[in-house]
Amino acid sequence: KASNPCSEYMFLDDTACNLASLNLMKFRTVDGEFDVESFEHATRIWTVVLEISVLMAQFPSKEIAQRSYDFRTLGLGFANIGALIMSCGYSYDSDEGRALCGAISALMTGIAYKTSAEMASELGAFPKYHQNRSPMLQVIHNHRTAAWGKSYYRGLHTPPAPLDIDNCPFKNISTAAGRAWDIALAIGEKHGFRNAQTTVIAPTGTIGLVMDCDTTGIEPDFALVKFKKLAGGGYFKIINRMVPEALKTLGYTPKQIGEISSYAVGHGNLKRAPFINHETLKAKGFATAQIDQIEAAIEGAFDITFAFNRWTLGNDFCTEVLGFTGDQISDPGFNMLKELGFTKEHIEAANEHCAGTFTLEGAPHLKEEHLPVFDCANPCGKKGKRFLNAKSHLYMMAAAQPFISGAISKTINMPASATVEDCMEAYNLSWRLGLKANALYRDSSKLSQPLNAVILEEEEIEALPLLEKTKAVAEHIIDNIVSEKSNVARRRKLPTRRKGYTQKASVGGHKVYLRSGEYDDGTLGEIFIDMHKEGAAFRSLMNNFAIALSIGLQYGVPLDEYVDAFTFTRFEPSGQVTGNDAIKMATSVLDYIFRELAVSYLGRTDLAHVVPEDLMPDSVGSGIENIPSEQFIAKTDTALNRVIGLTSTGYVRKSNLYVLKQESIETKETRSLALSEQGQIAVGAENITETTFLESTGKAERISEAKMKGYEGDGCSECGNFTMVRNGTCLKCDTCGSTSGCS
Repeated sequence: KASNPCSEYMFLDDTACNLASLNLMKFRTVDGEFDVESFEHATRIWTVVLEISVLMAQFPSKEIAQRSYDFRTLGLGFANIGALIMSCGYSYDSDEGRALCGAISALMTGIAYKTSAEMASELGAFPKYHQNRSPMLQVIHNHRTAAWGKSYYRGLHTPPAPLDIDNCPFKNISTAAGRAWDIALAIGEKHGFRNAQTTVIAPTGTIGLVMDCDTTGIEPDFALVKFKKLAGGGYFKIINRMVPEALKTLGYTPKQIGEISSYAVGHGNLKRAPFINHETLKAKGFATAQIDQIEAAIEGAFDITFAFNRWTLGNDFCTEVLGFTGDQISDPGFNMLKELGFTKEHIEAANEHCAGTFTLEGAPHLKEEHLPVFDCANPCGKKGKRFLNAKSHLYMMAAAQPFISGAISKTINMPASATVEDCMEAYNLSWRLGLKANALYRDSSKLSQPLNAVILEEEEIEALPLLEKTKAVAEHIIDNIVSEKSNVARRRKLPTRRKGYTQKASVGGHKVYLRSGEYDDGTLGEIFIDMHKEGAAFRSLMNNFAIALSIGLQYGVPLDEYVDAFTFTRFEPSGQVTGNDAIKMATSVLDYIFRELAVSYLGRTDLAHVVPEDLMPDSVGSGIENIPSEQFIAKTDTALNRVIGLTSTGYVRKSNLYVLKQESIETKETRSLALSEQGQIAVGAENITETTFLESTGKAERISEAKMKGYEGDGCSECGNFTMVRNGTCLKCDTCGSTSGCS
């Protein structure tokens, strides 16, 4: 009925499987061949390992555990097929590339089922095998038929594409695949199979980096040079390492390979760079030590302007030698090279020398007919125009799907110009090709993408077409929000004489005195907690906890964060609360304290047991004086400002005395009006204008900001933060980096 979030696991409800993926480039030999024997051995070993893990796994429910045991599903797959195809000198969108992918898929699943049948001969088939013996053997027969390049399937209305043996670059792979399926079917007919499913193709997104892969899962490369956005801010540069291998396979000389590679990824230094080099920098006041620091920073940068900053050169050198002010070098948008007198053209030319063009289009020596070998899912760099079309992704999946017992997790990249009809056609083609699932991604459909093929400056964004400009501007907005929030917090000290309130209450028979201190605008800045009848240790802990909380508030930590963290904590003393009008029960002293603060300063009546308004007398207006709306607003503003300056926000429980603001005014006709819960300022009249003042606490802005960052509202299972963002079909935590799926 459904799948896991990444869509590679298509099996019965209430089942699960463990995943493992093989890096295909590890089986490519130094002479360019594919090591079939080693691949078969690795597949066999990992099938046994995954089978063992069935009993070692922890499942979220008894039903999932039982059914997973009954069917014993496995999730073996591969990664880096895009790099393997490129290194062999074939395009991802080629018959040879698809045939190679299909042959490897057929061999992997054939060996996995052969191993599963051998285990069944010793340990017995999976518990539900005998109920499903006939349809399962039919499935194995159809896999075997496709592996030999035939099409006489049993019981299928949509025939899948058989293995294209003629176009497979390595005949030994296709031959070994057919042989593996022959043996798997023969042993399976006699002993059954230990596992109902053996293979899937997972996305291997983040784990692919750890596996030393250039491409993930069944994907082509995203771009020859790409930038991965880090959860804590910033990027790191990822370069495809298969370009030299592919050029060598295509017959280029070492010298040509070096020049072509340098065109794409640059020389990594400024020694012979045009316009901006060691000589021109020395003329600007740079010494050898500073130039060495710049060279070290440029090695890992994707733009030389990022290396010219105060962190690389030091504040003293930037201000005393180069003559910049402290405000200049502290500005996140400060471009040191531009301020030193280098033009945009000078910077671009030097940047291409150091960091490269990120594309092979226009590279010296490279033949036009070889360009498709290096096509990626997106245009590469600022100069790149070529990219793989959506159908090439679908045809690659169709080559592998007949030999995968599960499904394939795959992103079908579509340009930003893709229409609804294009998406419909992609899904229709998927169905015709016999695919189980796919995920379409239309470029720029997310405000912030984890991978980018190019980083643009503001001037370059302005010159873009409207559609591309919209995408780039959205990216910059998100980056600026993250950058601003990452600045070092500054402490906002309280006035020496300040207002607040004291609340006496009893929690589970223990008296608690809570005192607050407020800023002039009524926001909370400190608290004091006193439980004088408790022991010295507990009392000291509560005092120091209050100090730590107060310091956090003064450094800008929102009170909401504390409330969400400490409400519903459970420890003694706890129980009935007396002496507080709004709160009647608490699971701990901290639960009571933060309920009280939430009700008093945040208006969080959802955490109260009695809504404060219920305790107030009826506030229907009592006057009959007709006051024009302008005079009424001026009169109430004057009175309110006087009251706000003297009254504690917490004491009046965040009433209209605080939240009334003249900037946000809506008017409507009414019969009467009351502006104060206790009637301090209450004016009513027949058919006068009612003035409603809106709250401006910044909560709406924070919600909007969270949406712009892509937060979905789900909590992270690892760290508990509500910073989960969409990552393909899974969710990824921007705080700790963990995912909800298998990417």
